[in-house]
Amino acid sequence: MSANGKPKGVDISIVKLVPRSERKVAKKYRQRIEASLRAVGLIEPLIVFPLDDGYEILDGALRYRILLDHGVETVPCLIHNVRDGFTGNRMVNQLSASQEMRMLRKSLEELDEKTIANALGMQGIGHRLNNGLLAKLHPAVVKAFNTNKINLQTAKELTNVKEDRQHEILKLMESCNDYSTTFARGLVLKTSANKRTKANGTKTPWSQSDEKKSQLLKKLQDAEQQQDFYSGLYRQYTTNLLKLVIYVRTLLNNPEVKAYLQTNHADLARVFEEILESTEG
Repeated sequence: MSANGKPKGVDISIVKLVPRSERKVAKKYRQRIEASLRAVGLIEPLIVFPLDDGYEILDGALRYRILLDHGVETVPCLIHNVRDGFTGNRMVNQLSASQEMRMLRKSLEELDEKTIANALGMQGIGHRLNNGLLAKLHPAVVKAFNTNKINLQTAKELTNVKEDRQHEILKLMESCNDYSTTFARGLVLKTSANKRTKANGTKTPWSQSDEKKSQLLKKLQDAEQQQDFYSGLYRQYTTNLLKLVIYVRTLLNNPEVKAYLQTNHADLARVFEEILESTEG
């Protein structure tokens, strides 16, 4: 287990894995799981429990058998610290929308959509690729979504404003280090009418109740005040640092003062020299 109490993810040699139990499954079911593994890889890691010199598989015995038959040497696993009373459904590894999208696009490099859809038991995967959504976003926002910096809901919120405003909002989110949907929605809500996109009959942030809009704007105001505080603090720190450098340089440029410091306060003289070296370097 990791420090935060969540299962720890590790790659484990398949020879160290032992199924807790075996169960018979229909041939068709095994074939579907096998097709999914071939098409898109292992989406859900095996859940294991440390036992003797190896690991007991609490969830994923069928996937383990298939991987073993295909000669896979290492398997992504989540190490669970409770053996008895384990419930597999609570441990399912959920992919984010952007992670799933990247996985599907990677699969499309080798397989067609129909094959992937059949492997996943879907009628199609077009809706999972989010092509329509990405076409409405600024390139920088697309990159933020693809790298999992912003989530799917936040990306959808940003489509309510034009691309240049999307970029402005993303920069504000980065400066505040706040990528939450609530923060994005508040910034969208403050957008002037000339930077909004057409509603086309869909519900927009501006159509919400006055109370809800007020709550969002209050959260946004708090975040902006916090950002102003830290920006001011950084400016003051920079000013103080500049003053210190000027003072130290003045001291060390005086041969008598420098000689005195080196003779009587060698450690302090060395610190002053390191300050100048770091700023000039």
